[in-house]
Amino acid sequence: MAEKKNILTYAGLKQYEDELQNLKVFKRKEVAQKIKEAREQGDLSENAEYDAAKDEQREIELRIEELEKLLKNAEVVVEEEIDLDKINVGCKVKVYDVDEDEEMEFYIVGSTEANSLQNKISNESPVGKALMGKKTGDVVDVETQMGVIQYKVLEIQRV
Repeated sequence: MAEKKNILTYAGLKQYEDELQNLKVFKRKEVAQKIKEAREQGDLSENAEYDAAKDEQREIELRIEELEKLLKNAEVVVEEEIDLDKINVGCKVKVYDVDEDEEMEFYIVGSTEANSLQNKISNESPVGKALMGKKTGDVVDVETQMGVIQYKVLEIQRV
């Protein structure tokens, strides 16, 4: 079975590549130094610093593995090639929430980049799925846990 492609914007790709580089170059050395210093203290069976450093090393290696897998299966959306006639990954979308009588902005990104605090919503989320492929002026009904929300697409831009 083929692994799922991780859809990323260029900014998301850069962020993950930078994190991976930082973990491999700096964090590995930092934790190795902590382990070395803890070993020099003697008895490892009751050495909390050694245990903490080994735990940190394990977490770093897991994150490195996770990032390498994510990047290996990355499919980067080229923002310049995005068709601004319809909503797609890599778009910034301005919508009007009919029920709340307010305008909102969303950035449509792949699931690995989603961050609700930054209004980055996944193309796989209920709102993202409903908006994908829609055009300016379209009205979209989004089925959520709190009922149906209606959005009118006001504007589509590149990020």
